Amino acid sequence: MARKDVKGRSAPVSDEPTGLRRFFRKLLVWGGSLAVLGLLALALAVGLTARSLPDFEELKSSQVGQTILVRARDGTELVSIGPSYGKWLKHDEIPQVMRTAMVSVEDRRFRSHPGVDPIGLARAGYMAVVTGKGLRATSTITQQLARTVFLNNSRSYTRKLREAVLALAMEWKFSKDQILELYLNKVYFGGGAYGVDAASRKFFGHPGTGITLPEAAIIAGLVKAPSHYSPTADTEAAVGRAKVVLSVMEGNGDVTPSQAAAVDFAAIKFAAERNQNSVRYFTDWALPQLDLLLPDNTQAIEVWTTLDPKMQAAATKAIETNTPKGAQGALVSMDRDGAVLAMVGGTDYVTSNYNRAVNAVRQPGSAWKLFVYLAALEAGYTPNDRVVDEPVTIDGWSPRNSGGTYAGEIDVRTAFAYSKNTVAAQLGNEVGFSAVAGIARRFGITTPISTVPSMVLGSNEVRVIDMTRAFAAVSAKGRAVDPYGITKIQTVDGKVLFQREVKEGPLLVPAYVSAGITDLLQSAVSIGTGRAANIGRPVAGKTGTTNSNKDGWFLGFSSGITTGVWMGRDDAKPVGGLQGGTAPARAFAAYMSVAVANRPAEKFDTEVTLPAWQLEPDDEAQLGGNPDEYYYADEQGNMVEPSRQDLPPEQVPEPQAPPPAANDEFLREATGARPN
Repeated sequence: MARKDVKGRSAPVSDEPTGLRRFFRKLLVWGGSLAVLGLLALALAVGLTARSLPDFEELKSSQVGQTILVRARDGTELVSIGPSYGKWLKHDEIPQVMRTAMVSVEDRRFRSHPGVDPIGLARAGYMAVVTGKGLRATSTITQQLARTVFLNNSRSYTRKLREAVLALAMEWKFSKDQILELYLNKVYFGGGAYGVDAASRKFFGHPGTGITLPEAAIIAGLVKAPSHYSPTADTEAAVGRAKVVLSVMEGNGDVTPSQAAAVDFAAIKFAAERNQNSVRYFTDWALPQLDLLLPDNTQAIEVWTTLDPKMQAAATKAIETNTPKGAQGALVSMDRDGAVLAMVGGTDYVTSNYNRAVNAVRQPGSAWKLFVYLAALEAGYTPNDRVVDEPVTIDGWSPRNSGGTYAGEIDVRTAFAYSKNTVAAQLGNEVGFSAVAGIARRFGITTPISTVPSMVLGSNEVRVIDMTRAFAAVSAKGRAVDPYGITKIQTVDGKVLFQREVKEGPLLVPAYVSAGITDLLQSAVSIGTGRAANIGRPVAGKTGTTNSNKDGWFLGFSSGITTGVWMGRDDAKPVGGLQGGTAPARAFAAYMSVAVANRPAEKFDTEVTLPAWQLEPDDEAQLGGNPDEYYYADEQGNMVEPSRQDLPPEQVPEPQAPPPAANDEFLREATGARPN
């Protein structure tokens, strides 16, 4: 119908598009052109990559994995860790249940996608937009194979792009059966085992051709996190993950409900670990740090560590012979610079390689009083000051002493030596529970800290390595200590790839505080609850016992070596007669007698020189040092750097947490979750 003008005459209809229509038309044209060009470029890249790929037989013969020779501090060989390859199994030799389980849990659209899963990418993109957590797309089996054979585990977008191109090229060049055969013979399953045959032999003691449905579910579940779900690390975690795999298989229709219900994981017999000893607790902790020190290295290397074989043997014996029956024990020993000299994570690595020295979190009991008294000393108390041991109630909480008696007026030194709970509660309340938490954070406690009144008696859970680190900082006269286990990494022909630099830690407290707390710790061993830790030379330390004797601790130092000992049950049930001053203190003494045998006895510096603000003006000239040269914590427990006290709030940088005693991701992956 013709359009009319104002006088009723017909007007011609314009075919000229509007500005918006022109914009979208151009956008469509240019967008389509760019998309075509992108696809052409991708096709060219994939084609060229496919032409350069090795043939199938070459890929079969290529090996992955890294050989690592681990040496003690004296150069002796501790352990050699490297890839273990079983027999190469052809596609048809791999049991159908194994192939099905792997495809079902890792890449259920394996048979239909071209190497990259567009549906999975679309879903990942949608979730990234909805959650705002970034793109987290899972890799297909072909992408995982490309990464295993040709790339590393870098998480960069460049590596992901290369991985995708390689996956498309492999799908172009090889059949699906060939790709699955390569994958199942090359993927890493933990414990040094590469391929399903090696995994089957390691975990079940038989060739991969005899893998059953429950065994296939366990093996398939290992790919996600080989160390975490390894049956040799945590059988419960491995079976738990296998049940998830079986459920996925049932959901995908790969097994029937009756087949899934018939699986009895309890009937599986796992192969026993061979040639394992307590040294593996240390290597399990130290070696994953290689990913941080040399993230892109794939060549064979020698790793020089801080472990002292003689001390490790003494630590192992001390834990084995002193830990109460039915309980577990752990020990960490550090040199004055943080070098870990010995580490025992349990009474028997073969029975349980769960590393309680670095992974378990337990209540420290009275050992936590280290931080209470540090805060009190920093606030102005001295070992000779008078306090009153008497019943006290704080916010409805009424602590009691271990023996139920009260000594009345005593000095701070005596209150600490005899671990008086009421005095610790009064001091914590006076200086502030947040101040105690700040001191704990400052000295390296990495676990959550609650500031309820009972925290002064050790109600917060801690790690053995963190507590040992804190006591080591006292031994270092108030300087921060960072535990480490690797000193040098070199190639087999001697080329040094990494050398640890010697660094002095920042000053955490002034000299008068470290001298005062050392005085108290020495008294606790000489006349107090830690008398069983005496070794015939100066020792400073503290006991710790939790309610119902569930945990026993002793932590202390002598001649520059700091050692922490914990004992208790994994299920946190009471252990009859367990106290910090009994079995843990005896284990400490047995170990330290060997550890310090070749070191001269050292007298502790316990002379307390008060800071200027506690002296009369005429005495200030005799005081050395500047009180602004040490770190402190604000009311929220955050560390504040020296010389930042007077800055306006907007100029003070964000506080930094103390350096972790061990990488969290490693602890999760290398040692497994805490047993229930």
